[in-house]
Amino acid sequence: MDKATSPSRRSPWFWAGNYLASSAIIVVLKLTDAITAPVAMILFLGAMGLLIPLVRASERGDCVNPVIIRYNRRFLIASFGYVLGLGIAIAVWNSYKLTGATVFALALLPTLPTFGMIWAMGRYLVEETDEYLRYRMVRAALMSLGLVLAIGIFWGFLEMFELVPHVWSWWVLPVWAVGLGIAQVVMKVRGE
Repeated sequence: MDKATSPSRRSPWFWAGNYLASSAIIVVLKLTDAITAPVAMILFLGAMGLLIPLVRASERGDCVNPVIIRYNRRFLIASFGYVLGLGIAIAVWNSYKLTGATVFALALLPTLPTFGMIWAMGRYLVEETDEYLRYRMVRAALMSLGLVLAIGIFWGFLEMFELVPHVWSWWVLPVWAVGLGIAQVVMKVRGE
């Protein structure tokens, strides 16, 4: 295998595609009850390992911005913390009868890393000196927020009229993160 095709030289699209495909397979397996929730969480943590080479592949090139590198790493660490905290919280909740302060502490496990994600984005906006790059990040964040609001409002009315089941509000974060990624890709493809 030559240097151009070695796994360390694959494009970010390769890693993103593998991550999305792996995640989709895990979701389908869980929805069809082929795997249990703890197995799905473990597999999803494994699939998240693909985000490491994705971030590294996106950091290669001539125009490497140290502010974006720090942002990517901070966000990646917080994302792993979120999934790990969520997995632990769900597993403990399903295994034990808990009440009071213990449940409150358990709910904080996946919540605290979300504060890390918000902090990482805020730090990026403070540290980034290029106004255009800051504009792109703010625009992507607003587009993803709009997606969350539109889906949340629509689903809320469908739920109110008893057309769909209740969805827990912690799904806001994954939908927002996916929307952020989609918004960034769309802007890149459109040359904005």
